[in-house]
Amino acid sequence: MAIRQLSETLINQIAAGEVIERPASAAKELIENALDAGATRIEIATSGGGKALLRVSDNGSGMDAADLELAVRRHCTSKISETLEDIRTLGFRGEALPSIGSVARLSIASRRRDSAGGHEIAVAGGKIAHLRPAAANPGTIVEVRDLFFATPARLKFLKTEKAEAGAITEIVKRMAIAFPAVRFVLSGSDRTTLEFPATGDDHLARMAQVLGKEFRDNAIALDAMREEISLTGFAGVPTFNRGNSAHQYAFVNGRPVQDKLILSAIRGAYAETIPSGRYPVAVLSITLDPALVDVNVHPAKSDVRFRDPGLVRGLIVGAIREALARDGSRAATTGASDMLRSFRPGFQPNIQRPQTAWSAETSPSRPYQPTSSFGERPQASFDGLSMPTARAEPQFSPQPASAEPTARYPLGAARAQIHANYIVAQTEDGLVIVDQHAAHERLVFEAMRKALHSKRLASQVLLIPEIVDIPEEDCDRLMQHAAELSELGLAIERFGPGAIAVRETPAMLGEVDAHGLIRQLADEIAEWDTASGLSAKLEYVAATMACHGSVRSGRRLRPEEMNALLREMEVTPGSGQCNHGRPTYIELKLSDIERLFGRS
Repeated sequence: MAIRQLSETLINQIAAGEVIERPASAAKELIENALDAGATRIEIATSGGGKALLRVSDNGSGMDAADLELAVRRHCTSKISETLEDIRTLGFRGEALPSIGSVARLSIASRRRDSAGGHEIAVAGGKIAHLRPAAANPGTIVEVRDLFFATPARLKFLKTEKAEAGAITEIVKRMAIAFPAVRFVLSGSDRTTLEFPATGDDHLARMAQVLGKEFRDNAIALDAMREEISLTGFAGVPTFNRGNSAHQYAFVNGRPVQDKLILSAIRGAYAETIPSGRYPVAVLSITLDPALVDVNVHPAKSDVRFRDPGLVRGLIVGAIREALARDGSRAATTGASDMLRSFRPGFQPNIQRPQTAWSAETSPSRPYQPTSSFGERPQASFDGLSMPTARAEPQFSPQPASAEPTARYPLGAARAQIHANYIVAQTEDGLVIVDQHAAHERLVFEAMRKALHSKRLASQVLLIPEIVDIPEEDCDRLMQHAAELSELGLAIERFGPGAIAVRETPAMLGEVDAHGLIRQLADEIAEWDTASGLSAKLEYVAATMACHGSVRSGRRLRPEEMNALLREMEVTPGSGQCNHGRPTYIELKLSDIERLFGRS
């Protein structure tokens, strides 16, 4: 079969198959062009999920007649010259507009600021119409109608109009986060209007617009650098998580990307702090020399390749873990809101009160102060009572005058233990409810993890070894890693073909259910064991052992034990969630409590 040259229209349609996969792809390319043109205001309008209409208007630099004629031709661009090693713009291929024009009805009207008038050009199914003068404001308006009318087979692969409209919304959100100084407006007959006013250099304010105001209260700032690679952004506290990864945003030199390396690094950084099936909320911005990253991997430009991927991954994991250790132990502010919503009071007065911070002077629950004092005789009956206090000293043992009231600590002073599992503590402006098992599990795990990097954990020898019967293949797996387990203070020996003898257990765990621990370790090793051995996954083993050795639900604690647990939580990194990612405590401010009673 003879080789022949394909027509320009067919070449563009083939390119469109890679560049323009759906209406959201076209929206992404057009918004990138507007940003590259220096626009500070971008308006996007859609109809039919972007299939019937997609219009992008901007106030950028605009194009003259000569630029317009070249813009709709393949591989014509103003953004690169002779090399791909210094790409500093979002677009650079010169394929988007001709690809869109080959499968849709495309019209472009543009005018430069210093020009007296504008021009318009149209492309329909690859056929370019003559350029003509047009009335236009400074900037550019690109209108795409009947997407894929020239390739109707592609329409069958599109999703519903609602799904396609949602995909465009997601593109706009990512662009809005990346460029907070630009005002974005998204409207159309298939949606409610979405507007993101410009926030200038306040990136967190723009993130709050996109991710919700709760993100501002639950975000930890990131600022790290390694070998001229900079990482900035914000990471949510572990207890502020979501059911999918759609709330993870990554940018490389200002370019929104969905790179597997970056997403994998985020998962690794939050390991042991997020429950299975839940995902953290994070916005990461990586800045580096354009020569160190290849953005020309795929026509859609959503994937990138780093020259040193290990360095980038290490930077992300290290920065997030350092931030979590510094400020990630606090519980998410949404915990109290979720708790309040779970209450269903029988009577809710219809009272509208201003939302102000709680104060003892203005609180409706402030102590009653009558206009006339009690008589001496009635007052005498109160002489034997002491005023309520948040001090954590024993009731009948005086505390030294120099001691500081524990209510001034972040987690306050223990006041009660409910159902032998939940500690209620009083703080200066509210109360804290602690899950004692989850909290102690985290404390034990952090102690074990710290000890891993210093020396072998202390162990306690069992007077009578525990014999655990398990399948022979599980015995083989455990014995392959007996040396690593010994570093954690767990000494095991083979006891016949289908049994393991446990001779020592970690001292810090106290009394341990050896049978349950060995069986769970065997199951976990069988699931993720690799040729690299267990040494790279000792922290997972430590987490499993910590769960088996922590304070169990149902154990009653003395007041000094409860306060000791609270004090240790305050100085332990990541104590806001257990090893499985569940919150260890929730905090209720007095203003929250008063809302329960309709007082605010």
